[in-house]
Amino acid sequence: MARLGLGCAPLGGLFSEVSETDAHATVEAAWDAGVRFFDVAPQYGLGLAERRLGEALRGRSDFRVSTKVGRLVVPRGEGDGQDASQFAGMTEELRFDFTRDGVLRSLEASLERLCVDRIDVVHVHDPDEHLQAALTQAIPALLELRAQGVVGAVGAGMNHAAPLRRIVRETDVDRILLAGRYTLLDRSGLSLLDLCFERGVSVIAGGVFNSGVLADPRPGATFDYAPASTEVIELARSIGHICSEQGVPLTAAAVQFPARHPAVETVLVGARSAREVRANADAFEFPVPAQLWDELD
Repeated sequence: MARLGLGCAPLGGLFSEVSETDAHATVEAAWDAGVRFFDVAPQYGLGLAERRLGEALRGRSDFRVSTKVGRLVVPRGEGDGQDASQFAGMTEELRFDFTRDGVLRSLEASLERLCVDRIDVVHVHDPDEHLQAALTQAIPALLELRAQGVVGAVGAGMNHAAPLRRIVRETDVDRILLAGRYTLLDRSGLSLLDLCFERGVSVIAGGVFNSGVLADPRPGATFDYAPASTEVIELARSIGHICSEQGVPLTAAAVQFPARHPAVETVLVGARSAREVRANADAFEFPVPAQLWDELD
């Protein structure tokens, strides 16, 4: 059975600022709920989420942390124009770098921010326009670090299934993180998950609410970080209606749906407060009758 993990992008101020107190309380609530897998990245708050997660986990043991490489946090004026405006209050910039040197620099900074001496899982982060560099430089560098014991597992995290398929076929990754492509609204990643299962590559499923519409399908809801179309909202509502007829909240079905695939080891859900963590944990444990999955399928 897949387990629930905490996505830590909100701790870096995704879309709106989160206080230090709320960030710490979010991780604390996740720990109390039995969560032991935490996913973060230098991009999330330009290092802020990593620092906050490291502080919150200080002194604990028996947990796993996943972070990412491919984007360096750099001083103002040294970035490459990436838009980091979705993270509130940022004073630094980002620069893509999938070279071996960039991987080493990124990982060194992450180790310091997280206050650890080893990372359990390191993903190449969104190499959509840099796939060749990821295949020939970043992933080989991470595989060297895996052999040295500096990192535990190597993967790639993306919102698109096709390039991940190529990464799984052509490299020796242990895991992938697929966001938003195996959900109640979008099952386009199914063949990728089947491939991962065949090859023994574990899957971390993220974006289970498709950035919001499956949590609350109302006008103004977002789908993949943009305003959802009327058609998408109506489809989400129809799915919610089927769920309600079986006495199941839409959020429970959305969180548990990816866990049904045998390749999925972790379902990743972000939260910005202890209340959201508890709601997600409750949804993950809510009893869902088998006939509901049959109807939704």
